[in-house]
Amino acid sequence: MEDDFGQSLTPPVSPFEPDSQCDFSPARPPWFSCAFEPSRDEARTVSSEGYIARGSLKRLMLRLDPAPGDCEADTVELFGFPWVTETALVESSNFLFSLFKQKILSLESLVQNSSHDFAQASSLHFEAEALRQQCVQFLQYVKVFTFRFVEPPRALDEGVAHPYEDLEAQFPSALLEELFGVTLLIGRLRDLPANVQSSFTIHHQGKLFPPSWHLLHLYLDCHWSLLEILHLLGEKMQSQVVYAHQFVNLTGENLTSVSLFEEHLNSLLCDLISMAMNKYSKVRPTEALTTQHYHCTCTKELWILIRHLLEHRSRVLHTQSFWSYISAPLQGLLKGESQASLPSPCRDTLGFTWWLVTQLADLGQYSRNGTLHSEKVEDNWSLVIELLKLTCSPQGGLQEEQVRMHVHCCLSLCLLWDSNSSAVTTLWEYYCKNLNASFTVPWLGVAGLCSVSRTPLALLEKARVCCSREPRSPSLLRSAGHAQLYRSANSFHIFLRILALHLTQDGAAAGAPWRQMKGRIYSKFHQRRMKELSEGGLSNFLLLFLVLARAGELEDALVWRGQLALLLLFVEKGLDVGALAERLGTAFARAAREFYLKTTEPARKLALWGPLESYLEGAEEVFQTSAFLHLSEERLLNQGFSLLLPACRPSEINSALGFVQSILAQLQRVLQRCAQLSHTAAAASPPPSVAKERHLAVAGALWANLFPFLRSSRLSQTPPAQLADSAAGFTLLALELPGSAPQDLQPHPVLSIMQFFSWDDMLHPLLVTRYLIHLLQNSALVSSLSAAGSGSAQAQCVRAWVRSVLQQHLHRSADGTDSRAGRALADLLPELTRLVFQLPEVESLLQGAGLPSGASRQEPVPALATFIKAVGRAYSRLESLAERSGMVTRALEYVGDVLKHIKPYLVNKGPPEGLQLAYWAVGCVVKQWSPLLATSKAQQLLFRIVDVLLLPHAVFQQDKGLSPQVLSAVKENLPLYLQGLSVAAGVAQIQGVYLKQQLHSVTSHYLGRFLPATPSTATVANHPVLLAVCETSPNPQGATLRKAILQVLSENFLQFKGHAPPPRLASVLAFLLELLRRMKDLSLELLTLPLPAVLRCLMLVNEPQVRKLSTDVLQLVVERCASREGPCDQLSAVLKCFIEENAGVYDQQVYSILETVAILDQSVVSGLVPVLSQSLRNTETKRGLGRNTTLRNAYRKLLSHLGEGGQIEMISLEED
Repeated sequence: MEDDFGQSLTPPVSPFEPDSQCDFSPARPPWFSCAFEPSRDEARTVSSEGYIARGSLKRLMLRLDPAPGDCEADTVELFGFPWVTETALVESSNFLFSLFKQKILSLESLVQNSSHDFAQASSLHFEAEALRQQCVQFLQYVKVFTFRFVEPPRALDEGVAHPYEDLEAQFPSALLEELFGVTLLIGRLRDLPANVQSSFTIHHQGKLFPPSWHLLHLYLDCHWSLLEILHLLGEKMQSQVVYAHQFVNLTGENLTSVSLFEEHLNSLLCDLISMAMNKYSKVRPTEALTTQHYHCTCTKELWILIRHLLEHRSRVLHTQSFWSYISAPLQGLLKGESQASLPSPCRDTLGFTWWLVTQLADLGQYSRNGTLHSEKVEDNWSLVIELLKLTCSPQGGLQEEQVRMHVHCCLSLCLLWDSNSSAVTTLWEYYCKNLNASFTVPWLGVAGLCSVSRTPLALLEKARVCCSREPRSPSLLRSAGHAQLYRSANSFHIFLRILALHLTQDGAAAGAPWRQMKGRIYSKFHQRRMKELSEGGLSNFLLLFLVLARAGELEDALVWRGQLALLLLFVEKGLDVGALAERLGTAFARAAREFYLKTTEPARKLALWGPLESYLEGAEEVFQTSAFLHLSEERLLNQGFSLLLPACRPSEINSALGFVQSILAQLQRVLQRCAQLSHTAAAASPPPSVAKERHLAVAGALWANLFPFLRSSRLSQTPPAQLADSAAGFTLLALELPGSAPQDLQPHPVLSIMQFFSWDDMLHPLLVTRYLIHLLQNSALVSSLSAAGSGSAQAQCVRAWVRSVLQQHLHRSADGTDSRAGRALADLLPELTRLVFQLPEVESLLQGAGLPSGASRQEPVPALATFIKAVGRAYSRLESLAERSGMVTRALEYVGDVLKHIKPYLVNKGPPEGLQLAYWAVGCVVKQWSPLLATSKAQQLLFRIVDVLLLPHAVFQQDKGLSPQVLSAVKENLPLYLQGLSVAAGVAQIQGVYLKQQLHSVTSHYLGRFLPATPSTATVANHPVLLAVCETSPNPQGATLRKAILQVLSENFLQFKGHAPPPRLASVLAFLLELLRRMKDLSLELLTLPLPAVLRCLMLVNEPQVRKLSTDVLQLVVERCASREGPCDQLSAVLKCFIEENAGVYDQQVYSILETVAILDQSVVSGLVPVLSQSLRNTETKRGLGRNTTLRNAYRKLLSHLGEGGQIEMISLEED
């Protein structure tokens, strides 16, 4: 023993030292115990001394100290010796584990040598308990040491490390090897001797147990503690794999912390499964669910511990789940594969698997505190569905006694987990083929015989039992009724319980599970199949459908359908349905009110919708079946609809509005039929007065109970498609029976409804488009719009069409694609365009403008351009003032508040397509309607267009400005606005000056905004202002725009500040040059308007590019002037003024510029010689220095280009 302590840095203190500070009486750690506790219910709780009750499992999962009150002193007593708490296991791990193994062997020897002498029972018990307690105390110390003192490996500093640090670094590997040694020592549970395994069945009421009992429970302690220590080691090593280096070096095989955990866990699970298999061999089918799979509560606690540990590792470390570990060996058993870890298969492998899975699922109810809870646990339906397929397989040939037990287990699992559609479907596929079976178990005697219910009440009672309304709870598994189901119900009845449970979970009866099961079940019962059913099969069939009816909560729907079927019979016989319809309508109104109330639970609303939808379908059939609607059918249309419609969700409102539309259409057909029969004698038709009275009653019910919802929903931004269809139906009803409409729609109900659903600018364009398509297809309604007294109805329809076209891009998705509403609108607009162009007023307008009639076949946007052009042309062809005034009024009605229509594009700064369409459409209006907009009635619209689209406030705010999308739209369409503004400014009799100012402002702003910093041929050539000028014709209106542009250039872009040139001078000159090149028909006045500024550029700027462009402009102007007949007084005047302003300061520059002019047109400069000579003499006189030789030489050079006149002037200068 001295050798064992030889290398210890801190040798143990002598156990006989009286002054020792050791704690010799530590608290006993948790251990497995199945000793009797009078106050404990073994079926519901675990031992108070176990790992769960003492909080060991909870601390493990929360990463807390395994024993916060233990090992707090400097030393700890292990195996009768005191050890230094913080170093003992690192320094003496091999020695300590050797002592641990000796104690286990001592307990094994005690078991072998013990006798059955009751006189020795007490001493043997206390001796075995002491040995076990020492072993458990050591295992607890290993857990505490691993948690507190083991650290992940870290890089060691260079230099000599302390010997303890080397040991500490090697400790995880050494610990792993020692734990592996422990697994080899304790072996497998299934390999224990029979006398030890028999201790599982010991249930002593006292406190004395044989040594074999202590040894068996010590093995359980070791198996669990090994898993716990390996898990703690993995957490402390931060998921780094620990290798057993010495083991690897000796054997060449890998041994890691992960592999040891997996191997030990799988071996332990297989041992527990084997023990359960041994117990199952003694279980009768009737006792399957009441017989537990464990031998004592200790193995039950071990199952719970393993389950929680594996689920925790699955969540945190993403390893396999508990069910994954369990499924692997069980699937091997089912396939008949031989496994070394499991014994040979039992007599009923499939039944055993069902039984074990159910028992393990039941253990999932235990929390980590050891108490039962109702929280949902992880299911294992994938394995269960495989089991169901084996149970239901024809190849299996299972008898009812086996199938009943399997389905009973499945019902238990449905109570523990949420039921599964695939499981229910698999069972149904089995029972639909075996409905004629008796489902009896012969050895059960009378209780197992199948009985056919002889009375309806008995059959209904069976259905009621299958559809128990008790709260769904796992606690039902422990009820006496559930345990005795094997005896009291056959497998088909148990299946019906599963079906009812599936249909009633989470409102499934009104959702997809119900619809799916209904389809699967109904599809099996065709005529041939029904003929094949025996009396027992028919009984099972009836019971099945009673269960479906109760589980699906279909009582109201069935009753209503029956009553509606009776109504159909009355209608076919021509009998009045008023009384029956009144009662049925009252029930409907009551259900609709409950559906409407906000206090009604969502699940209840979902259940109510089934009967309500059945009522809609049945009532629609009643109306469709009635030929003349004179049998009090209106009683079905009561105030319940005014409550139902507002409460409907989007998926439900479609059905409800479809019903409204169907009733309106049927009423229209009946009215037309009665009108046709009024001219002939029809025996089957009611008298006209009676028919009219009943039709007014039906119409009144529709107006009173259905129309208010349509009117209140018209402003929705997501209107259902049927809303427009129903509104159109009411409009046509008002056309047929105007007196039936409510008082607030009188005296013109059709126009009032059209105002509500098409002419209001707040309506969704999709609603407007769909509504107008329905109406404008009706020739009678179009004729009524053209009749006297309808006012501007056709113009209002045109305005609604214009707004819909303009707003077609409003409803784009965030990614720029069209939404569903946008696509629907795009599909409908061509048809609405065609119908609008067929309106009499629009056809007359197109003919008056001389446009072809094929415009109605155009797409909406080109058709809009054609319509705008037609209005402009029609106005220009009118001569009388009254006609023109009337046309202005009509035109303003056509476009309405067009800026309001396009405001969403401007506010949202997109989408780009919408902005382009808006600016283009309004630009077309400004250009084509410019004379019309110049009138006093329409000027305000023109002013608003300029202020909102061209010169908004953002233009004048340096920190904001226009967005890129808006600028792009302005640039594309600016020529339209400039051309229209110039025409309007030229013809306006009021506010003409203001319009010209606006034209100058727009031109000035955007000429500079789109001008490049440096000259670019492509950019300058495509400048929108330049394009606007080039597109205008040489008329007085075009001259206005040209003059405005040249004035803006001269006044705003070519003005020098002192001697400093204006910004972007080269680009401005390039623009001017391109402008003059394209405008070949300019008057001399406009041609020479920018010349003074150009001459100043030549005089003051030396930049080569500027001088070249200025020279090119000067050359173009002089050549254009020279090409005209006669002298050009405007050019001479500009040059004379230039000479007078700059004489005496820039004489030489003036002479140089005039040389260029002289080369181009000698006559212009010759006429200026007297002025030049006098200016020279005045300059010399002012200076008082006599002749200025330099100036005279420059002047002579200029004169040399003037021919004979120049020579004469030079001689005159010499004579001075």
